Amino acid sequence: MSRRKRRVFTQEQKSAAVEHVRSTGKTVYQAAQDLDLTETALRRWIAEAERQARPAAAGELSIEEREELRRLRRENQQLQMERDFLKKTAAFFAKESS
Repeated sequence: MSRRKRRVFTQEQKSAAVEHVRSTGKTVYQAAQDLDLTETALRRWIAEAERQARPAAAGELSIEEREELRRLRRENQQLQMERDFLKKTAAFFAKESS
């Protein structure tokens, strides 16, 4: 049995697949067969859509907030690396000039 090649789907495609399941009333298995998807992927997309639809509990970050936090942490790490490099460079040139 050969494995299916991994495919990448856009958020719009995922939303359309979830809407297909909800609007047709078919089971996840039947909808996955119709759309040529794996049942596991479709179930994951449905669960993700349900998480996005419900309001975040007190103290819980929304998906957008998590993505922004992840982006800001990466940016902060990059800036720290640049700062450390500049410190070392300044120290090197200060030592060279004296």
